[in-house]
Formats: sequence, structure tokens, C-alpha cells
Amino acid sequence: MQTVSTLLDKDWYERYKAISRLNIRSSIYDVTNRCNLRCKGCFFFSSDEHKAAPEEEDPARWEEFVEREQKRGVNLAILIGGEPTLYLDRVEAFYKRLPTYCATNGLIKIPRDRFPGMMVGISLWGDEEDEKLLRGKDAFAVSSRNYAGDPDAYYLYTITPRQLGRTERVIRKIADAGLKVHMQLLSNDEGVDGFSWTPSQLSDIRGEMDAMLDRYPETVISCRYYHEIITTGRMLGRPFSWSECPSVTEPLDNRAPRPKRLIHFIRWAADLKTMHRCCTSATRDCTTCKDGAAHMSWVMVNKRAHMRSAKDLQNWIEVYEMFAKLYRFIPW
Repeated sequence: MQTVSTLLDKDWYERYKAISRLNIRSSIYDVTNRCNLRCKGCFFFSSDEHKAAPEEEDPARWEEFVEREQKRGVNLAILIGGEPTLYLDRVEAFYKRLPTYCATNGLIKIPRDRFPGMMVGISLWGDEEDEKLLRGKDAFAVSSRNYAGDPDAYYLYTITPRQLGRTERVIRKIADAGLKVHMQLLSNDEGVDGFSWTPSQLSDIRGEMDAMLDRYPETVISCRYYHEIITTGRMLGRPFSWSECPSVTEPLDNRAPRPKRLIHFIRWAADLKTMHRCCTSATRDCTTCKDGAAHMSWVMVNKRAHMRSAKDLQNWIEVYEMFAKLYRFIPW
């Protein structure tokens, strides 16, 4: 029988032990239905999730809700929106009680005297040309000024098919701003012309992502196995799909049989009562989903499947380490 200790040498076993004790229990929270951008392809607005529930406006209710989540065992609050920085009192309700990650477009600078050490993920949709087309403005020009050199912030670079051959310029700009970057792929939920992936483009961008990791190891937070998973949509020969996704809201999960999944995961709407189907949207076709966190989680919940060889288990460890770094459970 294969075991972790028999598959790994001393160094890899130490890396395994460092992550095995983390016991991450995350959930996702819509802080608001509002945003100061309207990006073409944003799943929140394209699926009308901003209309699913009204917003709870009483700060005390937010504090009470977070305390209930704490008792539910959540040890990572992932704040999305809309745009969370529009309501910093709601962000603070989480920050004072739980390890908190805030996803933002970066147009409003989070005050570090109020939120020291909170991990901030800044969305980036390609270079200036793609951002202007998809988001209506060059958001990077603003966000890079707001967060340059911030040790607790990184860019979530959503690569589009039009970025082929252009990713290095973007990565270099991020490095010059003294920030880290993690890469994922656009899912194109609104079917914008020219922004849907072809198989050959996915193969090419995988090579480009690998090259960026090799050339900018101090800037890019990633690993080759993640690049393989996100570009092929396959793990150990299994395709990513509704029947495989680990990031489905637990009380709404009626799949039979249930796949390996995140324990007690819920995505909450801004009324603090309504639950969304999954970490993205109920209208997305799972076979087209390129969400990076969902694919990382897919790997992470399938440790036993990766215990068929030393290399497979090492791949699993690298993905788990990457996730833990992005949410500040272990250092860069």
C-alpha cells in the first residue's frame, strides 16, 4: 500500500507536513451588489446574481453573521462582490474576526492603517487594450499606484486569448511595481467576440505560463501542474465538470454520488441569508469554467487520487502550497 511517507523523500515530506496541518475551511461572501466597474464577462453581473438578494445594511447584523460563520468552523473568509472596498465597514466585520482575503479591482485603496496584513487580490484582465475593451478603463494604471510594493497584495491576472505572446510585458510591469501575480484564464461568460478559448490557444498559453514561471520565479505564484489542469480541464484523466466541482454550496449540493468537495463551503449573498450555487454562478456551463480557485480546490480535495506515484503526490503538494500562499496561510 502506498503511503505519504513511502512516496516522499525527506524534503518533500517536510513540505507535506507543513500544509497537512492547515485544515483550511473557506467560504465566499458577496459584500455588496454594487461595483464601480462593469466588466464584460464578470460572472456576478452576467448571471444577475446582483439581483438575487437585497443587501443587509446594518453593520451589527454583519458582525453577528461573521460570528456565526466563525462558530460554523470557517477559517478563511473570501470577500468578493460587487466591489468590497465600497463598504469597508462590512470588510472590517470579517477582518476583526477571521483570516480574510479581499478581492478588489484596485480602484479604491484599502487603508493599511485600518487593515494591516489583510491579503488583497487585485483583478487584472489583460493588458491596457484588453482592460479598456472588457472593463471600460485601464484599471492597472490606478491599482498599481495604489498598491505598489504592498507585501500583502498580489494581482490575479485573468489571461484572455488575446494575451497570447503578450503576457511577459504584463508580468514585467507587475514585477516592476513590486507585486506578485497569480494567473488564471478568462471564462468569457458573456461570449464577447474573440475572447473564447480554442484548444490550440490553450496549449500555447500553457507553454507561455510555464515560461513566465521560469523567468519570474520571485513574482509568479504558480506551478506547472496547475497550468496543466487549468488549460486542459483535466486531472488524472478526469474532466472538470458539475459532477467533479468541489466548490458547490454544501446545503444546495444534491449531487449523487457527491464528489470530493470542500467541507462546509457556502457562497453567501449580501443579504446574509441567500446562498448561491457555487463559487462562480448558476448560469455558467461548468465545462467552460476556467476559475483558478475552483481548479486548485479540485486538486486539493483529491489527495488520495494523487497517491499513485511520488510525482503525482508532489504535484498535489505544489498546488496546495500555491493555494496556501495566495491566502496567506504560509509565506510567499
